[in-house]
Amino acid sequence: MSSEQMRYRTLKDVPAEEYMAPGTPLCAGCGAQLSLRLALKALGPHTIVVNVPGCMALMAIYPFASLKLPFVFTSFVAAPATAQGIVDAIDVLRSKGVHLPDDTKVLVVTGDGAAYDIGLQSTSGTLHRQLDYYYFVYDNEAYGNTGFQYSAASPFLSRTTTSEATSRVPGNLFWKKDLFEIWNAHHVPYIATVAASKPVDLLRKFEKASKFKGPKLFLALGVCPTGWGSDPQQTVKIDRLAVETGMWPLKESVYGEVRHTYIPKTLKPLEEYLKTQKRFSHLFYPVRRDDLINEYQARINAYWEKVWKTELK
Repeated sequence: MSSEQMRYRTLKDVPAEEYMAPGTPLCAGCGAQLSLRLALKALGPHTIVVNVPGCMALMAIYPFASLKLPFVFTSFVAAPATAQGIVDAIDVLRSKGVHLPDDTKVLVVTGDGAAYDIGLQSTSGTLHRQLDYYYFVYDNEAYGNTGFQYSAASPFLSRTTTSEATSRVPGNLFWKKDLFEIWNAHHVPYIATVAASKPVDLLRKFEKASKFKGPKLFLALGVCPTGWGSDPQQTVKIDRLAVETGMWPLKESVYGEVRHTYIPKTLKPLEEYLKTQKRFSHLFYPVRRDDLINEYQARINAYWEKVWKTELK
């Protein structure tokens, strides 16, 4: 898509329409809410939302709702199957002559627990069938709504309530599961990572995805002050640091062809990001763990050295 064809070029192009009411019961400084709010602006008024247990489920607690869109709540494992049913129902209604807007969309909204773990099997089925739907993951890197337990998205060395940091074990010992590449292995049309601190990049990716029929994944970093132990006022700054340190690469894949939409020429030190969150405080106090910080930094450096070599020719 050329720059002339893009609807979203600058912040001035962010749609004024709101599909999320103010005053939600979500935590102060919720990064997931910021990204989802932007996503809904891009998707528009004819979007049917499918949601599962998690933080965003708080947007619709009977009899109140923060969303101004049709909302279906289902079980942890069943969001993709529910999306399949809705898409099929839309097709049946149209075959019977029922008029529905051409831009009617189905959007699954899940946290990382459902996306990386509990719902991955049913998701894989819809990818195999090439179901035409959007899948939005707010990745706060733990099971945030039930006490901030470890998930397959929890980053290396992070502290959760089930991966506590001790003198013998420095938090979570596993590297984060790569959901981007898991989806890529299914040969789907569009996959992207997004960040609330880069709103134009996010909107452009939704605009680009709308040109494709089939499954479309959006992985959004969900800065979580409650679970991460960060300052709610610093959410956008922390989100931006995740991008600038290379911790959260902004990229997209079109039928398997991956390209980064933002490539920092140099990386800010990873510890600038880690120090903003209590979940990593054990790496700095009471004893600074340079061995672990350097191991983490080396892995990120290796990733970006490959990107710089292949995409900055």
